[in-house]
Amino acid sequence: MTLAALRSSTASAVASIDRRTPAHRDRAVDGLRALALLAVPTGHWLLGGFTLDSRGALHNASPLSTFGFFAPLSWVLQMLGVFFLVGGYASVLSYRRAQERGVPTGHWLRGRLTRLGRPVLGVTAVWAALIPVLYALGVPGTTLRTGSTLVIQPLWFVGVYTVITALTPWCIRASNRLGAWAAAPLLASVAAVDFLRYGPFASAMPSWLSLLNLLPGWMFAYQLGVCWSEKRLGKRGAWVLLVGGTALFAALLLAFHYPASMVGVPGEARTNSHPPSLLVLALAAAQSGAAILLRDRIGRLLRRPALWAPVVVINLSAMTILCWHQTALLAAAVPASFAGSIQGLTAGPSTLAWIAARLAWLPLFGVLLVLIGRHARGFESPWKQVSRGRRALAGLLAAAFAVFALGLA
Repeated sequence: MTLAALRSSTASAVASIDRRTPAHRDRAVDGLRALALLAVPTGHWLLGGFTLDSRGALHNASPLSTFGFFAPLSWVLQMLGVFFLVGGYASVLSYRRAQERGVPTGHWLRGRLTRLGRPVLGVTAVWAALIPVLYALGVPGTTLRTGSTLVIQPLWFVGVYTVITALTPWCIRASNRLGAWAAAPLLASVAAVDFLRYGPFASAMPSWLSLLNLLPGWMFAYQLGVCWSEKRLGKRGAWVLLVGGTALFAALLLAFHYPASMVGVPGEARTNSHPPSLLVLALAAAQSGAAILLRDRIGRLLRRPALWAPVVVINLSAMTILCWHQTALLAAAVPASFAGSIQGLTAGPSTLAWIAARLAWLPLFGVLLVLIGRHARGFESPWKQVSRGRRALAGLLAAAFAVFALGLA
């Protein structure tokens, strides 16, 4: 195909996507979701790395361990608050449409959860089958455990999102009763747990206490999205979120000495994201306020077909991106580990040269994700032709992979 023909074909596809988009489609919300989705692989690919031991095995490492001044980059790339915001917004619209059609709540919820579960089951089952093959080909067991940890880490997000999605009807009731203030108890709950685990009584607190932040911490932005969709949160509230969230974020960093990085850094005793600390909610509040205020501007921008088409493609591949982006990274790093220390891939992220090299490798990771996604995309579609026996086998393989990745075997 000539370059001219390729351009013509691309222009035709772009025009077709724009033409087939319903007039009522909220392009701004889809654009925000696409942006938050792309931030996940970008953040993991930029802020994660490997070291190579004397036996040629890969271990997880982070450039933030050496370059602490890069922590503000994690503030930009940590966009899960925006993802949960638009998730809550979209769930309300979907739930309301289901009610109008007379679809029972249980049936609506089962459909939503099934769409989330299929891709997770697919990636974990495939990796369970790959591990013995890779080991037989000479990939060290340590490398396989490192890779399995990377693959399973993003999937916790899907589990939490699933639970929160199941609570959508209750979130709607809370919004209708309390308005945007429905999110305030979630913020207060996280603040109370943080006070207990970091305050004067921290030494007497059990280690599992932080887990109490898991649900309210991520549900905060989702509840804001529900309120936004129910028109209980407007521009005035968005300004409060933006200004208040920014002020709280600064206070927690400067006065209460929260870790600056929004992602976990190997060797640090405290982390903001696993589970979320009050700093994560402050950032989510500021991001949510900015997203709501920029909605109209983003919507106008995405009226351009050339900008709208990639947003549609990204949203259609949402779960594939979330589930398989670490596999794309490993598809480059694991073969490279046999060649020794390679800057940006297997060499430790301890020099500025590593950062430059990692930036140069990003297009390769993207291409690998696209290639993997062409085959993995099928896991997002209904499994109508998959027998119960194969589904059961996939479930067993997924469970085996989880046991291996979590270090239980």
